[in-house]
This record gives sequence, C-alpha cells and structure tokens, in this order.
Amino acid sequence: MPLTGPEKAVLMLLSLDEGTASPIVAELDDAELRKLREVAAMMRGVPASAIEDIYREFVDRAQEAVAVPRGGVSYLRRLAGRALGEGRVEGIFMDAPIKPMDRLAHADPIALAGVLENELPQMIAAVLSQLEPGRAARILEALPPEKQAEVLSRLGSLTEVPAGLLEGVASAIAAELPTSEAEASVSVNGVSHAAAMVRKLSKAAAGELLERVSSQQGEVANEIRRAMYTFEDLKEIDVRALRNLLKEVPSDRLVLALKTASEEVKNKIFASMSSRAGELLRDDLSALGSVRLVEVEAAQREIVEAALKLEAEGVISLGGGGDDMV
Repeated sequence: MPLTGPEKAVLMLLSLDEGTASPIVAELDDAELRKLREVAAMMRGVPASAIEDIYREFVDRAQEAVAVPRGGVSYLRRLAGRALGEGRVEGIFMDAPIKPMDRLAHADPIALAGVLENELPQMIAAVLSQLEPGRAARILEALPPEKQAEVLSRLGSLTEVPAGLLEGVASAIAAELPTSEAEASVSVNGVSHAAAMVRKLSKAAAGELLERVSSQQGEVANEIRRAMYTFEDLKEIDVRALRNLLKEVPSDRLVLALKTASEEVKNKIFASMSSRAGELLRDDLSALGSVRLVEVEAAQREIVEAALKLEAEGVISLGGGGDDMV
C-alpha cells in the first residue's frame, strides 16, 4: 500500500540529522507531534527506495508551491526577539500595523455579521474559517437564516482559501481577488472548522442548521456531522449510554479502536463493563500486535458512526450544545 502523508513525514524526519530536523519539529503543534508519534510507533520496514521517492516528491512539490508568510507579524517578532533581544524588539514592534484579519478577529460579532451579510457565501465562509469557532458561531447566528446554511455548506467544502480573498473581505473594500494575489493560498480544514462551530451552537439550532445544509449539499452535511465527534469524545458520555453503544460494536473492532486511545477513554470503557468483560478486553488489547494507523482510525470512525446513529434514534445522547459541549 502507498505511504500516507504522516508516514512520509516520519520517514523524512528520521532520515535527517538532528540539527536539520530539530527546527522542523519546533514548528509542529502538539496534535501534529502526537500524530507523528503514533505513526512512528506502528511503522515497521519500508522499501529502501521509499526515502528516495519521498525526497523526489518533496522537491517536486517545493518547486510548484507558492510561498505564504507563516505567522505574519507575530512570527517575525518572535524571530527578531531571539536575534536582537526583547528590549530592542519591543520598541520596533510596538507600533506595528494591525492586519485586517486581526481586526475582524476582535470585532463585535453582530457588527461584523452586518457587514458580511451582503457578501457572497463563499467569502463569508472564508472569513469564518480564520476565526475562533465560538466567535464564528456567534457571527453565523447573526446572519440571515436563509444565508446560514449556505455559508456553513460552503465552509464545509473548503480545503484552501485564496490569500487575496481573505485580505479583500477582511478590509471590506473588494469583492474580487487582485490578480497578483490570486495564486497565494491559506490552508483551511473547512469541515473541521464547520464542525467546531456547529458544536458551539445549541443542540436544537445545530440540528436545524445541519438539516438545511443537508437539503443543499447532503455529503457536506454528513462530513460535518462525522467531524463533530471523535472517538475521544466517548469519555464524555454517561456509562449507561456507553453500555448501549458497546452492544452495537463487535469486540474485534473495539480492541482495534482502543489501540491509540487515551487512558481516559480506555478507563471509561473498562468502567462500563463487567469485571470479566473488562479483563478479556485488556487481554485482547495486550495481545494485539502492530496494526496500521489507518485501520485503527477506521475502527474508531465506525464506533463514532454507531454512536451518532443511536443518538439520531434517541437511544443515547452525546451531549448538549453551546458551552456545555466539548
């Protein structure tokens, strides 16, 4: 089977000397490092040609890519602080101009919604993709009802956003991309961001909104629903609901799903079982050998899908909406 992106990243990092690899690792966030750790723990032998193929792919992509500034002023300030010292840098950056998107990030949600409601849905979605989910959810709620579903649908379909589009909408002076900036892009996980936003809404509002999205783009709505909950969220449901869920899950799929689960999730699942069943599950988990991460994730997804199905049927509840949700 072809190597996944995380597997390629692990192989490339391990092929570099420590001095070269360290600055790269320093740019990764905690979630990315955990992902690479999990992949590295399960990887075994790979063909000798794999590294050569990865280098070739990296060079090809690097030649095609458009450089996008990372972190903007804050990143430049951090670099300058390390090189020049905080005392000198403080005076230089004290009067640094505020980027349009930074202004939007701190604007009143109602006022911002009033400006955005006359923009195209894809432009609104582009702006919301860059804001904290809770704030973005308040802006979405303040938009006209007939526009909310279309905006969320657009957001769920996003994978990247033209950088010029973000700048234009943020400054509220242009509805079209400048030709010079049309090729630059900012990476966006639209489905994940849309799901995080919906989880900030009340359960009733979220359900109604997703129904409207489903009537326009059913697959996008399904993707958002699937992204709203992860296997780790099972630690938040009550023991009775968890027992009902586990009745629907084959034992071999549960064992596989627990391979990379946190101790919190494992303990919650063990606590929902009888002592005997818990011991058998622990034994099966201990005996489980190396498995591919993609197989573990597939098993976890199946269990989450089963949980969503039971919730839709009214058998269990995965939690309320708004600030009560995880």
